[in-house]
Amino acid sequence: MDYRVREKMDPILSFATDIVMKCEDGDNSYLYEYGEYIGKNELETEAFLRRMSSEKVASIARTYTEGFRQGFVAAGIDMSKKKHVNIRYSIGMERIVKAAILQFRDMGLEPLCFRYDTNRINRTRMNRIGYVGTPVNKQMDYDHQMDQTLFLDRKLMERKLEVMRGAYEKYRYEASVYAGPACIEIFGETPFEPVSKPGQLTLSKKQQELGVEYTNELSQIVNEYIPGDEYSFTIIAYPMPEIGDDYEEIFEQIIRINNLESDVYRPVHQMIIDELDQAEWVHVIGQNGNQTDMKVSMHVLERPETETNFENCLADVNIPLGEVFTSPKLTGTHGVLNVSEVYLNDLKYVDLRLTFEDGKIKTYTCKNFDREEDNVKFVKDNLLGGRDTLPIGEFAIGTNTTAYVLANKYNMVYKLPILIVEKMGPHFAVGDTCYSWSEENILHNPDGKEIVAKDNECSILRKTDISKAYFNCHTDITIPYDEIGGIYSVHADGTRVVIIENGRFVLPGTEILNEPFKEAE
Repeated sequence: MDYRVREKMDPILSFATDIVMKCEDGDNSYLYEYGEYIGKNELETEAFLRRMSSEKVASIARTYTEGFRQGFVAAGIDMSKKKHVNIRYSIGMERIVKAAILQFRDMGLEPLCFRYDTNRINRTRMNRIGYVGTPVNKQMDYDHQMDQTLFLDRKLMERKLEVMRGAYEKYRYEASVYAGPACIEIFGETPFEPVSKPGQLTLSKKQQELGVEYTNELSQIVNEYIPGDEYSFTIIAYPMPEIGDDYEEIFEQIIRINNLESDVYRPVHQMIIDELDQAEWVHVIGQNGNQTDMKVSMHVLERPETETNFENCLADVNIPLGEVFTSPKLTGTHGVLNVSEVYLNDLKYVDLRLTFEDGKIKTYTCKNFDREEDNVKFVKDNLLGGRDTLPIGEFAIGTNTTAYVLANKYNMVYKLPILIVEKMGPHFAVGDTCYSWSEENILHNPDGKEIVAKDNECSILRKTDISKAYFNCHTDITIPYDEIGGIYSVHADGTRVVIIENGRFVLPGTEILNEPFKEAE
C-alpha cells in the first residue's frame, strides 16, 4: 500500500509515461509493453489516431488540458504551486495522451500515469482508475467484486488506515504539489447486465459498515494531505471501436460536441438560473411511461442581488458543456425518481426506481432480475455502495440538446458515459454534493454572483462531526428529454413557471436549445 501511494504521487515512476512517449516511433508493438489485454478496441483506436494529423491530435488534447487549466482559474486556485498531474486513460489513446503530456509540461506539470488497482486489498468493487485496457470478462469482475469478505475485519481496516497515513506522511511533498486528475474516458461497449449467481460472495452487514467507515476515514486522511480546495480536475470522453461501424464518424461528432462554444450557452443558462433562483421548489414530472414526480426544495437566498443557488456549467473541468446545477435542500425534497434505462458505473439498470423522503432514499428497486430481492440487493450493493440510504447531492438541468440528438441518431443513448448523459436532460445525483471537501472555496458565476448553495443538511455536519458529512460517492442519474413531462419553477406565492414541457425548453430565452431537435426532424 505504501508503494501504491507512491505510484500515484511520484512521476519518477514513469513506466506508463515512457510507453506513451514512444507511441509514434514505429508500429503499435508498444501497446504490448503494458502487460494488459490488447484487443479490438485498443488496436483499432491506436490505428485510427495514428492516421490523424499531429495538428488535429494536439487540438483534441488542447480541449482537455485547457479545461484542466480553466478549472484552477474558475476556482481561484494558484496552479503555479503544483508540479504533478495524474493522467487517466484507456490503452490505445496514447497519441492524445502524449500531446497532453507535452501541453501539461508547458504548464509546469509532470505526468503521473499509474495502472488501475488490481489487488483486492486496494481495489474497490469494479472500479478501474488509472490506465486501463478493455475488461476481458465483466461478469467475472462482478462475481468477485466482494472477495474481500474473505478477510475484511476491523483489525485489517485499522492496519490499512495506519499504513495509508504513514504513506501520505512519507510522500507529503508529492501530495502538496499534486494538481489533480485529468481523465479521458471511453464509451461504446455493450451495456453490461450482470447475472446474479448463487455462489457469489457478499459482504456481511458488519463488513459493509466497516467499508463505509474505512472510506470515510481514508477520505479524511487524503484531504489532510491533499485538501479538496487546493486541486482541480478535468474529464472528457471519446468512443471506442466497439460502438459499431460508425465509430470514426461518431468520434468526429464527439470532438464537435466537446468543443461547443461557451458563449452560446452562457446567456441561455443565465436565463434558466435567473428563474430558478426565484423558486421555493422545483417540480419534475415524467411522461411516456416515466413515473418521476419529484419536489426539489431550494435554498433561500439571503442576498439575491449578489448570490445564486445554481452554477453556470460551461466547458471547463467537466467536458462537454451544458448544465445548471445546485445542491438542493434535503428537507422538503420528496417524491419518486424513475428512469427506464440508465448506465451507471459500468452497470446497466432497467426501470430504476428510487423514492425520497426529506432528500434521502427511502426505497429502491429496478427490473434487472426476475426476483425482487435480487433487484433490491443489486441497487443497494452497487448504487448505494452497501448503505441503507444516500441523500440527493445535486439537482441539475442539462442543456446539451446537440449531444442528445446525436445520441439518438446513432442509437447510442445507453452507451454514453454519464459525463455526457448528465448534460442531456435533468438529473439528480445521489451521494455527496458537487462541492464536497471544498465548500469554503468562493465561486462566482460569469455574471458575478456568488454560488452559495454548496451545502446540504448532511455536508454541513463537517463543522461538527466530519465522519457524518460525506459519503465519498456521487452518482448522476439522468432522465432523458423524451421522458420529461415538465420541469416547473414554483415560487413562494404559488406561481409556476415552466422551464421544460413535453421534452422541450419553453422558458423565454431558451428556445435556441430546441434547434437541434428541429434539425433532426
